Amino acid sequence: MLDKLLSMLRGDQPAAPAKPDELQLAVAALLVEAAWHDDVFDMPERETIERVLAGHFGLDSAQTKELIAAAETPGRSNQLFGFTSKVVKAWEEAERIHLIEMLWEVAYADGILDPHEDALIRKVAGLVYVTDQERGFARRRVRDRLGLK
Repeated sequence: MLDKLLSMLRGDQPAAPAKPDELQLAVAALLVEAAWHDDVFDMPERETIERVLAGHFGLDSAQTKELIAAAETPGRSNQLFGFTSKVVKAWEEAERIHLIEMLWEVAYADGILDPHEDALIRKVAGLVYVTDQERGFARRRVRDRLGLK
């Protein structure tokens, strides 16, 4: 055991890959859940999730792909409250509103807002204490950025 530790410290053995941060994983899982809520997780949605996660958390491409893969683990979708509670504990209101914007970006990534995606965003907004008004403003900002009228 001590030999393995010394070998790793000297750089002889690669260190174990880092596990994704719990908050990052929670956000990624919420975004993946939004993508799957219309029963189709296509490339535009995946690319949007990669872009918003990389931009928000400062991740490189490999880290982002690993995070999404971890978020896609079966059975994660039934943990909505656990994910949102991590967000509430870690983020101030402005960051929680930004999460809602990220969810809208994923929902609009394929050009169609499915009613199930809309319902999920409404539910997540309530769980992270973002008002209906702020959720609506976030939606409008995303639609404006994407050039949707």
